Amino acid sequence: MIDREDMMELTRRMTPSRTSFTRIAGCYMDADGEIDGTFNTNFLKLSGREKEKNLAIAKRIPYARTNEQLREVRFAEGQAGPGTVQQLLAAMKDCGLKNDALMDTFYELVAEHYESREAYAILVFHDCYDVPVKAKDKERLGESEEVYEYLICAVCPLAGEYEPGTPVCGFLYPAFSGRSADPARAAVYDENASHPRGKMLRALLGC
Repeated sequence: MIDREDMMELTRRMTPSRTSFTRIAGCYMDADGEIDGTFNTNFLKLSGREKEKNLAIAKRIPYARTNEQLREVRFAEGQAGPGTVQQLLAAMKDCGLKNDALMDTFYELVAEHYESREAYAILVFHDCYDVPVKAKDKERLGESEEVYEYLICAVCPLAGEYEPGTPVCGFLYPAFSGRSADPARAAVYDENASHPRGKMLRALLGC
């Protein structure tokens, strides 16, 4: 089960003045499932308007209704070895999304699993959060307990030409559990839990 307060701890920082996002990468897929363009840029170099727009997209994933729209899943046994999606995600995280070859491989994997008759975007965000130590009364003590390095992926139908709309599904990797990274798990988001698109992400992740 996901602790709502863990997710709120992440989303409270997702504002233009507080964000520590380092990078955003993504691609645009046409209605035939073919890549129609990619981008990869330093998040802090975005304009104020672009930061705000993309933070709203990224925030939608962890801010979703916990354990309804956003559910924690465990990678299947044997999914951490060479050639697995978990290894790919770990490599994407470790390089801070700077390896375009890894990103292209990821986009192609998503396209293989995601069924759509309309154009859409795949956005991936990278962040490093210095998790502060907290006392038993939850007051912040100041020093960092650990660095939680993570990815947020959002799959968004296009609202206009090269204009991502509201995410319909996505995930957070690794899971943030007990204010710490859990690389054996991810949190998968479905906008509509009764008609889930996230099932393709669970299949992709091998969960």
